[in-house]
Amino acid sequence: MNELNISAVDATAMETATTTSAPKHKWLSKLTRGAKKATMFATVAGVMAMTCTTQAFAAGTGEVDTSSFITTACTVLKSVICLIGGGVSLWGVVNLLEGYGNDNPGAKSQGMKQLMAGLGLILLAIILVPVLEGMMTGAV
Repeated sequence: MNELNISAVDATAMETATTTSAPKHKWLSKLTRGAKKATMFATVAGVMAMTCTTQAFAAGTGEVDTSSFITTACTVLKSVICLIGGGVSLWGVVNLLEGYGNDNPGAKSQGMKQLMAGLGLILLAIILVPVLEGMMTGAV
């Protein structure tokens, strides 16, 4: 009968269990870190710019017409929500690419969730804000 060398099998199994695979594309990982920083900066800068522009319409004559105020406020709200949704979507695409580059299923899942959440925010701004604007102008 043939004798089976169990220690050789155990050693081979331990070698395959302890080896870790390096990321396939290191340059993709570096690019995604830079893209995340750029996305965060663009989102923060956009929100700050939108905040500054909300105060610009009230600096005119001092009188505020309610219908123009509601229209302007809804336009600004729609812009801010779309901007945040775009930033979240872009962040999700970056995470998705990072997940595919490093073969990381967790990053792929997170990226897809962020992408869908961002698109949902944009859809919410496009559909819901005009309905709210109509309700507010009808109440005044």
